[in-house]
Amino acid sequence: MIAKPTDGIAWITGASSGIGAAVAEQLVRKGWTVAITARAGDRLEALAAAHPGRMIAAPGDVSDAAGMAEICARIEAQSGRPVALAMLNAGAWHEMGALDFDLAGFRNTVEVNLVGTANVLAAVMPRMLARKSGQIVIVASVAGYRGLPRAVAYGASKAALISMAESLEFDLKPRGITVNVVNPGFVRTPMTATNRFPMPFLLEVDDAARRIVRGLSRGRFEITFPWQLSLPLQVLALLPHRLFYALMARAMPH
Repeated sequence: MIAKPTDGIAWITGASSGIGAAVAEQLVRKGWTVAITARAGDRLEALAAAHPGRMIAAPGDVSDAAGMAEICARIEAQSGRPVALAMLNAGAWHEMGALDFDLAGFRNTVEVNLVGTANVLAAVMPRMLARKSGQIVIVASVAGYRGLPRAVAYGASKAALISMAESLEFDLKPRGITVNVVNPGFVRTPMTATNRFPMPFLLEVDDAARRIVRGLSRGRFEITFPWQLSLPLQVLALLPHRLFYALMARAMPH
């Protein structure tokens, strides 16, 4: 089912800034009450204060499985309504390749992007299964389509999220639960502000949020944008490895 504001509340992780915060504000405009979670409690409180009665600040770290279960139970009790739409958006980015491989950075990326998503799933999915309704939105990236330079950790975690979403749909769709995977290209956020390389077709965060919210209402499994970046990467993903590697190696600066 496509979740509607009358079905319950929305819960967004990674919502203190960037895509998460922008989508939360878009959903409020669409009539939703939105619970927002991130580690930065002060920013959450400020965002919630700008939307009194429509946003619930619920600070927490997605790497804390017990904490996510407690938050899920608390926001449902506080609002008196179930979580009908869960957007699993918390993410970490560590630029790295083979020559500057950093195990701590790799572990942190996987812990936040992949294990953190699983922790939120473990909190919200059983409740949706019991109700036989809900919508789960997993935010991955076009970087998960295929191994890209400088994305040893990030690309691996996002590829795993795409696979996770595809696998979940087999069990959840027949039970009335919609699964979406969001694969954005480059979006101007605090996370991408640290990038030291050109970011083609860079989108403003409000534009990205509008595209996501529009896509959620259309029932498509994948929401990806901008097409000028995602389409070529999807084509590259279909190529034999030898050709893919040759094209990417030629395109990358040495």
